[in-house]
Amino acid sequence: MKLTTSSFQGSQIPGKFTCDGEEVSPQLAWSTPPAGTASFALLVTDPDAPRGTFTHWVLYDLPAATRSLPEGVAMQGQLADGSRQGRNGFGGLGYGGPCPPGGSPHHYIFTLYALDIRLNLPTGATRAQVEEAMQGHILARGQLIGLYRR
Repeated sequence: MKLTTSSFQGSQIPGKFTCDGEEVSPQLAWSTPPAGTASFALLVTDPDAPRGTFTHWVLYDLPAATRSLPEGVAMQGQLADGSRQGRNGFGGLGYGGPCPPGGSPHHYIFTLYALDIRLNLPTGATRAQVEEAMQGHILARGQLIGLYRR
């Protein structure tokens, strides 16, 4: 699957999507998933964080017919389409924008998973809980990497 965004060109994430701006989630779109896809899960992580990989977004049980997310997904536990958001590394629900310490740029990895099941985890699940529930159920994945430096 190919994961794309219209919210930024190239790999540089604009300030609007970070803690230095409006901190809204970027628009995302993806290509047709494999047959048998029952849902999608999205994880956004920063492997360059000083204390290990930091979680910026956990979104799961996106309906199989979904092909995009709009800019500025609401920061609430359950969305209108039934998808659920988990806890980010800041302790909140939904998207938490890049907010690295000063210095070298950090990589923000957006990974979308096509799954053969719905995870049916409660709202507020952690990245670890989602990763564990996905084991053995990943049909395909798409990835997009953005960079941000303060």
